[in-house]
Amino acid sequence: MLIRLAITAAILVVLSRGLDFRESARAITAMDPRYLAVVLVLVAIDRCVMILRWLLLLRASSVAISAGAAARLFLISSFVGSFLPAGIGADAARAYGLSRESTSGSEALASVAVDRAMGVLSLVIMAMVGLIAWQPAQQDPRMLVAILGLTAASVALFWSNYWLRLAVPDRHHGHFVVRRALRLGDALGRYRDRQGVLVHVLAWSIGIQLLRISQAYYLGLGLGMTVPYSYYLLFMPIGLLMLLLPISISGFGLPQGIIVWLLRPVGVPDAQSFALSTLIILTGLAGNLPGLWLWLRQRREIL
Repeated sequence: MLIRLAITAAILVVLSRGLDFRESARAITAMDPRYLAVVLVLVAIDRCVMILRWLLLLRASSVAISAGAAARLFLISSFVGSFLPAGIGADAARAYGLSRESTSGSEALASVAVDRAMGVLSLVIMAMVGLIAWQPAQQDPRMLVAILGLTAASVALFWSNYWLRLAVPDRHHGHFVVRRALRLGDALGRYRDRQGVLVHVLAWSIGIQLLRISQAYYLGLGLGMTVPYSYYLLFMPIGLLMLLLPISISGFGLPQGIIVWLLRPVGVPDAQSFALSTLIILTGLAGNLPGLWLWLRQRREIL
């Protein structure tokens, strides 16, 4: 936590040297409420589709949990994850909660890992679409290498059982940690025989990324930005990938710095792009408020 706080603070200090935070605050308060309302509706749809995507994976794994219980667990873990490392905090809370309600901890964790892998793969696909839509003649080879690397890593996840057995000698397979890792790898490997479900989940994941890119686009319009949608297709997948890195607090810091940096080439003032990045994070946190209500209700029932 201290390291993440230090990283977040350091990035904000660096940004503050060339950024007027008061100007960003004025831009946020002057946000057109009509666009904000549209974004909040898109955030609600985003959460519903995310729950549906996870349910598809749970049903494919025959995890015994009702749709209502899964939705409640997803929303509560999303809220709890707001206070944990960005990117993995909500996933860890969801995997832990599901393992307590399911008879198979490895299948529970595998469903969350595959859910995340499909999310990353859909971001990679959207980044490729953005590269083509924005500047097909001036593609950065480093971007292409990063895209290919993330694609390979996402696909390799489904062969975890093979890689683990190749890397860990047989004599260590009885160790508690290794045994649990192999069970998880086997659960992930079983998804190789569920191609139909994976394609279905990937399609929903791409829809989720389009919803999030559209949220950023409408927030930009509400702030008075004139950046074309095609550029959002390019920079937002990168910003969303930065949100997945577990080195910031609730997404503040690094993702904001990356978005400010990516909007400079199209002439967006730093104060305005920082306002946009802040609103992206805040509206995302607003989508976790139903989880807060469910969490408080659950605590009252326990007490």
